Amino acid sequence: MSTQQKFKKYLTKIEYPKKFEGWHIKGMLKGNSNNIFKFDLSNTIKKENNRYERKGSFKNKADKMVFEFEDQWIILDIEELNNYVKIHKLKDVSFNNLLEDLEWISYVKK
Repeated sequence: MSTQQKFKKYLTKIEYPKKFEGWHIKGMLKGNSNNIFKFDLSNTIKKENNRYERKGSFKNKADKMVFEFEDQWIILDIEELNNYVKIHKLKDVSFNNLLEDLEWISYVKK
């Protein structure tokens, strides 16, 4: 089952993009929000030395970036993430640092 198929179980008012703009699914998180967001569900790729990589773009039209873990989804705000990367002039970002430094983080239990 695709990440999109798994994640849509946690959304209402679902829509899909008519053309690719950096987001994969649009909807409202069940029980967490009254807001409708565009979610980027791009794959995270395992690299050497147990590191993971996920590429992003400042031109992405998604509102939120979703990361899948065994027991939960972690959702970050893309605007805040982009500002963090620009302010700190980063090319590589530690996910653990993001969890410590960003303000808008949503945890959704599976």
